[in-house]
Amino acid sequence: MSHDQFTFRRAQKADIKAVREMIQELADFERMSNGPELSEEDLIRDSGLDGEPEYCQIYVLIDNATNIIIGYAICFNSYSTWQGRSLFLEDIYVRPAHRKCGAGARIFREVSAIAVKLGCRRLDFHVLSWNPASEFYKSLGATNLTQTEDWHFYRVEQQQLNKLASELTTST
Repeated sequence: MSHDQFTFRRAQKADIKAVREMIQELADFERMSNGPELSEEDLIRDSGLDGEPEYCQIYVLIDNATNIIIGYAICFNSYSTWQGRSLFLEDIYVRPAHRKCGAGARIFREVSAIAVKLGCRRLDFHVLSWNPASEFYKSLGATNLTQTEDWHFYRVEQQQLNKLASELTTST
């Protein structure tokens, strides 16, 4: 597909309903249907579309033939103490009916261009081990850090965050 078949742009408030639907589609695909807890209002707030501080950037890909949103990306600024500025790609998704036509590669290249424009030295993202998209990312030049650098990713959930924070007040 040619570059003219898609429009990639920052999401607007009116786009967030479609983005939220696709977040659920992605969660269903990832076998985590109960995972998404964010509402449309949360996404609007956190992307700064209501004037609040921006915690993430949401982008959409539109099929110009139908003027329908067929994919999205959510990313945020990050920082590496080794390399400086980086961009983290939280989600990239293309609706199944629009795959294998260049839509995913277009989103990935557009996000890469945003990282370059921001002066980032790298683009980071996670992929589930069983996700066949791993080959797609490798074909675009991504490196699997689990294989090459033996990195493990950890998370502290909200309940434990609250516990750790409360320990500050009890230990002083």
